[in-house]
Amino acid sequence: MLNKIEENIYEVPLDHRPGMRVPGRIFVSSSLLDLVEPGTIDQVANVATLPGIVKFSMAMPDAHLGYGFPIGGVAAFREDGGVISPGGVGFDINCGVRLLRSDLEYKTVQPLISTLVDALFEAVPSGVGATGRLRATDKQLTESFLAGAKWAVEEGYGTKEDLVHCEENGSMAGADPAQVSVKARKRGRPQLGTLGSGNHFLEIQRVEEIFDQNTAKKFGLFKGQITVMIHCGSRGAGHQICTDHLEVLGRAVQKYKIDIPDRQLACAPLGSPEAKSYFGAMVCAANYAWANRQIIAHWTREVFDKYFGSPKLDLVYDVAHNVAKIEEHNVDGGRERLYVHRKGATRAFGPSREEVPEVYRDVGQPVLIPGSMGTASYVLCGNDRALDLTFGSACHGAGRIMSRSQALKTYTGQDVKASLSIKGIKVRATNPKMLAEEAPQVYKPSVEVVDVVHNLGIATKVARLVPLGVTKG
Repeated sequence: MLNKIEENIYEVPLDHRPGMRVPGRIFVSSSLLDLVEPGTIDQVANVATLPGIVKFSMAMPDAHLGYGFPIGGVAAFREDGGVISPGGVGFDINCGVRLLRSDLEYKTVQPLISTLVDALFEAVPSGVGATGRLRATDKQLTESFLAGAKWAVEEGYGTKEDLVHCEENGSMAGADPAQVSVKARKRGRPQLGTLGSGNHFLEIQRVEEIFDQNTAKKFGLFKGQITVMIHCGSRGAGHQICTDHLEVLGRAVQKYKIDIPDRQLACAPLGSPEAKSYFGAMVCAANYAWANRQIIAHWTREVFDKYFGSPKLDLVYDVAHNVAKIEEHNVDGGRERLYVHRKGATRAFGPSREEVPEVYRDVGQPVLIPGSMGTASYVLCGNDRALDLTFGSACHGAGRIMSRSQALKTYTGQDVKASLSIKGIKVRATNPKMLAEEAPQVYKPSVEVVDVVHNLGIATKVARLVPLGVTKG
């Protein structure tokens, strides 16, 4: 039984299950609450049993069932007495979103949408097991683990200005390539510069509506503008790193006598060798993902250069979704270092945080929330209210309401492609089944999810972007 705290906030009480150390908080509207599975609520409660958890186990408005933690889950753990859990990060470490803004208007680009989508589909390899145009050496792979997007820029993929507009400047500290297995390296080496499968995409968009003119101007956005959104992560490298360390942390639970209600919540005490090993490997994957999106952005710019003669395609921002970060937050009247797990959730830091790029410091960081294929995406700006409410976290997308297997039984790729075409949206995918799995109908309405975040004051709506052309893995 959930308790309604206020509009858009519901609490999972301490008696929902034995062992809960803190209550759960689900940030969701009354209409979206009907779409939250009971299993997702149970996962929120399960996370609340982990040692060292602070304030609440949280779920964003796009929350749905995940591995251990719900997707859309947020939890922060004290450095002293807390744990780190791969289930709170996910298999696709630093799956994230990057938004490029152009100086092109819709009327100029619209006649070439089909051509651009085909060109982008050829320029950026995608799909399960896809290999990239970049044949990285072992040395280059290691450098991508250590320096992320900074390494990619040094290799000629983009500019130093891009790094200023990336979360963590495109590179987290603490990477330890020695904790990455040979198998993870083997999977990751050929995949730099690839899009991946599932909900990953490369999308040409039009700015349809501006909600906040002043902030939109700060972000370089205007009505009728063409933007490009890139959604992908750490590919096979991140998946294997998670898989490898889940085994290690599964044994650590027994070693340190940690009582967990679900083996998918495998974890290790912060400061332990197992925790340090996982964190060092996780950071490698996060940096790899930033390098990956940097390379894809560079090849996207090359395609636009070919057809529009070197237009501007500047980076608005790049955000991570699946990652654990060491951050300082106010807790019980004091300042503490916490390990904040965001799994299918994005940072939404307001103007007071020094992590926000200086150019955005007076409005807050850009918060990028993509829609499902064929529906609107949103740009918001983070608010300081989010720091107290959600450790500065917002949702990362619309959130699934139908499994992939059920989607395949319900839709066909051909029908999805046809319905998108009627809306004027050009789509290319490596496999028609992917279009069926990612049909817009299998997701929650992005507008309702975003409105929860906006209405709670976590982040404020700035612009709505609608798709014109999409490439899928």
